[in-house]
Amino acid sequence: MHATIRRYDGVDTTRMNEVVGKVNNTLVPQLRELPGFSGYYLLEADNGVLSSFGLFETSEQADESKTLVTKWISDENFNSVIPNAPKITSGKVVAHSDGIPALV
Repeated sequence: MHATIRRYDGVDTTRMNEVVGKVNNTLVPQLRELPGFSGYYLLEADNGVLSSFGLFETSEQADESKTLVTKWISDENFNSVIPNAPKITSGKVVAHSDGIPALV
């Protein structure tokens, strides 16, 4: 499993609800259609920071999500709302817990 974390700084806080609504209504359905999609989470922090966490089976599939998200920002005319390129961390998931205790 591979994860991609994106941190967006400088997001227009007056349009945060609009961005979150569009993520839920248009971006997440597009991500679900990508091969290897395992999950997506969006976190709203203070001071115009959004971070996303996406899970895919392979690194190539995770890379494809980067292209989709970049296109989505442009297609939704959010270039001025999300003015800065994200800081991206991507890599192989080496430990995890889904909250369900393992059966022995």
